[in-house]
Amino acid sequence: MASHSMATAAILTVMFLCVFSEVIPSSEISEDVEMIDTGDPMTSRIAPPPTQEKSGKQTYADTNSPNYVMTADRLRQIRQELLYPFYDQGGGTDNIGDYQKTIKDHSPQVTKSLNFLLPYFGFGYNYTWVSLHGFLAFSDGPTLSPEYPLEFPITDYPKHSDPSFIGPFYSKCKIGELNGDEVDKRGSGVYFRVERDLPSRTDRLGVELRERLLWDIREGIVGAEWFEPRHAVIVTWKNVTFGGGTIHARKTTNTFQLVLGTDETRTYALYNYKHLGWMTHTEAGGSSEDGSGGTPAFIGFNAGNGTRAFEYKPYSQSPKIFDILSSGHVNGMPGRHIFRVDERIMPGQCIPELFQMTAHSQMLTFAPESGNMLGGTIVNITGPCFTPTKSITCRFNTLRVQGSVINSNRATCVMPPLYATGYIDLFVEVDGSNDLLWKGKFLVETPFQAPELVSFPDNDQLQQDPQKLTIKWDTKNLTMNNNVPVSITLWGYKEDTINPELVYIDTLADSIPNEGRYVIDPKMFQIKKTAWAVDLEIGIITVNITNPSDALGVPYAPVLWSRPIPLAWYMYRQWQEKYGMLWSEQMCERWIVRDRLLKNFASDLPVCPCTLEQALADKGRFHPDPNCDKDGKVNLCYLHQNARHCVHSSMPSQSGGGQQCCYDIFGYLMMTQDNKWGGRPGRAHDLGHIPWNEASKVPSLSHYLHDVAPFFPCCMWNHDHSWWCLTYRFERRPSQNCVGYQPPAVAGVFGDPHIVTFDGMPYTFNGKGEYVLVKSNTDRHRLDIQGRFEQLPNNNYGEVRATTLTTVAARDNQSATVEIRVRPRDAQWRYKLDVIVDHHRVFFDRYPQKIQYFHGVTVYTPSTIQNQSHVIAMFESGAGVEVVENKGHLTARVYLPMTFLNQTRGLFGNWSGIIEDDFVLPDGSSGPIGNTNSLEMMHNSFAMHWNIDEKDASEKGSSLFYHENGKTSSNYNDRLFRPVYYTDPAQIVPLNVTLKANSINEFCGDSLPCKYDYSVTLNKEFAHWSKYYESELINIKENNLKKIISCGALMTPIHGRKSTFKYTPGTEVAFECDPDFVLVGDRKRVCQANGEWSTPAKGGSDKQTESEWFNWVPTKSTRCIEEGEYQSVNSAATAGIVLGVVVPILLIAFFAYTCYRRRKQEHVVNAADPRLRNTTAVEMTKSMIPEKSNGEKGSPSGRHEKSV
Repeated sequence: MASHSMATAAILTVMFLCVFSEVIPSSEISEDVEMIDTGDPMTSRIAPPPTQEKSGKQTYADTNSPNYVMTADRLRQIRQELLYPFYDQGGGTDNIGDYQKTIKDHSPQVTKSLNFLLPYFGFGYNYTWVSLHGFLAFSDGPTLSPEYPLEFPITDYPKHSDPSFIGPFYSKCKIGELNGDEVDKRGSGVYFRVERDLPSRTDRLGVELRERLLWDIREGIVGAEWFEPRHAVIVTWKNVTFGGGTIHARKTTNTFQLVLGTDETRTYALYNYKHLGWMTHTEAGGSSEDGSGGTPAFIGFNAGNGTRAFEYKPYSQSPKIFDILSSGHVNGMPGRHIFRVDERIMPGQCIPELFQMTAHSQMLTFAPESGNMLGGTIVNITGPCFTPTKSITCRFNTLRVQGSVINSNRATCVMPPLYATGYIDLFVEVDGSNDLLWKGKFLVETPFQAPELVSFPDNDQLQQDPQKLTIKWDTKNLTMNNNVPVSITLWGYKEDTINPELVYIDTLADSIPNEGRYVIDPKMFQIKKTAWAVDLEIGIITVNITNPSDALGVPYAPVLWSRPIPLAWYMYRQWQEKYGMLWSEQMCERWIVRDRLLKNFASDLPVCPCTLEQALADKGRFHPDPNCDKDGKVNLCYLHQNARHCVHSSMPSQSGGGQQCCYDIFGYLMMTQDNKWGGRPGRAHDLGHIPWNEASKVPSLSHYLHDVAPFFPCCMWNHDHSWWCLTYRFERRPSQNCVGYQPPAVAGVFGDPHIVTFDGMPYTFNGKGEYVLVKSNTDRHRLDIQGRFEQLPNNNYGEVRATTLTTVAARDNQSATVEIRVRPRDAQWRYKLDVIVDHHRVFFDRYPQKIQYFHGVTVYTPSTIQNQSHVIAMFESGAGVEVVENKGHLTARVYLPMTFLNQTRGLFGNWSGIIEDDFVLPDGSSGPIGNTNSLEMMHNSFAMHWNIDEKDASEKGSSLFYHENGKTSSNYNDRLFRPVYYTDPAQIVPLNVTLKANSINEFCGDSLPCKYDYSVTLNKEFAHWSKYYESELINIKENNLKKIISCGALMTPIHGRKSTFKYTPGTEVAFECDPDFVLVGDRKRVCQANGEWSTPAKGGSDKQTESEWFNWVPTKSTRCIEEGEYQSVNSAATAGIVLGVVVPILLIAFFAYTCYRRRKQEHVVNAADPRLRNTTAVEMTKSMIPEKSNGEKGSPSGRHEKSV
């Protein structure tokens, strides 16, 4: 959390739970309280008597004070002692307290049950071995080797044992003798004590131990501000001497202590060194007289099982070992050293000098390890030793900020605003040293990825003119003191130039109590005149301490940021004054004009999958949208109502854009052509784009400004069918309609190991070592994906001659290298898989960090996965690697887009669509073709050729794996390993095994991998998961990634609706209109097998001209028009019928009648004059025309003549 800050450490010392009811006056406590027997459990030699409840919880009888409480004075008093309490009397029938009488020189070890989970170095234990030799072990104790100095972990594990242990002073020890003049008369030897269930304890010892340990840890190491111990282990080695010493040397002794505090998730270890009189036993070259010289004791931690170790330099196995008494200074005490030890070892004290710095991959301990890109996170740092006179500078990537010294072990720096995302280098410089030795990896979170530390529970910030604005924050993220005044401020973000700006707008509240909630009246701010800010469209609200110098003692304080929000609630009146009452329309039009001037970004975005199943299975290009995730912590989908799930493109496109695809409850793609809630492409990806400090490339802020904020004035604050919303939906941010979507190809490996290639060819290969799964080396793609196969452990019948996948490593072009490996069974109590990116372990259990971004690759775990058992890595090329773990059994699947067709080699085959050419050798020649059931042929003639090591071979590449502790590929590669080549269970299962082939066939059914694995391993669970993973891969190939034909978007008529939003062949879509509207055009359309909608029966078309798109002329085939308009159209149609049909009929009738009259007249004339009976009408007409003076026939006009 961003709350891990110096503020907490400064204030925690004065915050306590209760009031003390029984206080021993300080005058009665001597300077050396360890010798006093006062009944005080912190100083007494007599252990309180334990009692045991039926529940198994540990309780203590305390008749004097059954509900013990204490004051701050008492806590300060008991924290002044270096050693925690240990007893040599009482505590049981033996009356020896914590003393371990069975530990002797000849029997130096005893086993103890913890009855709770103790997380240590990635593993989890509920037992321990206590050793006289200065360590606490979690397996058989380490063997004291004659070869010094000691080195851990043991590199040739498992040939030689590599035990897990905590070693405050690991050396060959013996029980020493007292001088006789000691004040502390407790006997020499080893003391062991466990205190359980501390939070529920009310007895005096339980309360005091809990509070003492709690505050010693919280104030002793960064990042422990919220730690509350549930259980404690106290191991004390008192007056132990060195092995091999003379009889006079038995009084040369050491006294030291190990204290463990755990809440069963985190574990902290305190090393307390009271006295060191010797440093080396004689077998390590030490003097037999005083234990000097030689190779001193090992101080540190070993995880065991050949995994990891931490040697505490510069003290361990060094002459500087005596300096450990005067260093540390944890809680201000010389000789106290503290470490966090649950997952990795993190020292809480400074290192006084540089010692083999190159051997340490991360020297700094700091918390928190991540922060909001906008800055304001206070980072507590431990590394070099600090003094008040030294200047401290923190360098976040390239930005330097001045720090403040808290004490010798701790300094703080405030994170500056950083236009970046992902992991960056954090350096600490002392007195301007400008060295790069003190460093670590700091995660910069985008404003949408970071925890929402300032929120708006009622969503008032999204309204135009809300009556109130409720602001909420967690008070503890600022300070534990709720009376400390805080301020609330408003900031605006703009990109008017190439340089983006975050500008201060106003103070919303000043010096208010830190109560975690505040309600403001927006109208009080709407009347303000801020003309310079009226063009700002989005803003961010912050909460911070008003006077940090007074409250915290440092000149800066943590800043809590909201996520970006619209500014209508603040600018409502000012926007009305500038744009008029229809200000939202004007602002939308202003954005449309501005967006049209920018370059096109949609052409290089990935095409949306057609169905939710495809989107979930496309693991190389799309990941869940955190704001609308069906499996997410909060599935709001506020901007995509009725959506079941949305996905987002994993990486920015070449132009910096991002694709978003949303799916309805039926799993179909939602499109803005149907309503405003469909998924929308973005001009700016949430990750931003390099360089992150330029306009339209800033993570989260550019995306919100260009793609999210315009949605409010255009659609949310306007009618869905308004010109502005339609323009937003159809022109500026239209949904991608999935036409042309090409599902990726998938290949996988599982079980013992069984491989299915991209083209679907299954085969079995039991290689042992590191191999190429996928290799692509072209001008466009340079992809390397490798797998490590290790031999299965022995079963009850001996060696298992088979291997299984344990690790996958991948890199794409110049991306970071991602390695995903299964953890040992005993280390799976919390995390199932380790994720290592560029040699740096990363974790995904915290919700805001479920998705993390690295150079060229996005890595995430699904929202429902809390144990890191399912990890997906997505590369810029569109390639995806998915690793899934169940009960320690691994499967890996690789997803490749069409751009990799005919460009892959390796165990996953040549992806060409033809299975016959899958097995290509590294030199390009063809491997075996034919029967893949010949396991020996596949093993020798094909698969073994893809074995790799550290040598860089151009056709295979070199090993990508992170080899720790001096290991190389040769520690894993075994080219002589011979697996079982038979495939028939009857030939595989040993005769002395009760398992029969019939039982195998009955359990596995038709699954050949299951039968083979059951037969070889004799492990039913192993066979079950092979069958399960095989079924999953088949389902992904045949169903989830099946190509779907889409007819694309069919626009819903404005003021109308469709019967379905489906768009697959065979879909029949019926149209209806809203009340008071009438449907004009086709009432039904059908999606045809060729991916086209049926041709409109009326001859219309869905194609629209550029002018129609810009002016939103709806589809010509189907429209919904108002009834009044429909009636007008009908009247016009009727008039057209009258003019076009009736009038011509009347004209024809008139002409017919005229002809009839003329004929009738001719008949009458002919009957009267026989001379004219044979004269035509024309001739008769001509004879009737008078002659002109020139003898020509006359004409009244040319018109008449032309008419004739």
